[in-house]
Amino acid sequence: MTEAMDHIAAYGSDHTDIIITTDMDRADRFIRTVSSSMVAVNASTRFNDGGELGLGAEIGISTSKLHAFGPMGLEELTSTKFVVRGNGQIRI
Repeated sequence: MTEAMDHIAAYGSDHTDIIITTDMDRADRFIRTVSSSMVAVNASTRFNDGGELGLGAEIGISTSKLHAFGPMGLEELTSTKFVVRGNGQIRI
């Protein structure tokens, strides 16, 4: 698992990463360690979608953590990490 998380840290896109496991301690470690906009446990990567996460229709996707341009306040300097926990759900 450490090798996998190291690989994600070195080569991942910081967009979406998932773990399939029955070990919730490993799942919690994965959630804490992996730095992506959405991490999922036992659920499809297809849930990383504005509509699925309650944000409405997507108008763009950013894989960087600082996305604002021009003057920035607290909201623009805050990044969000979505956590999805499932039992094997898929999105059709």
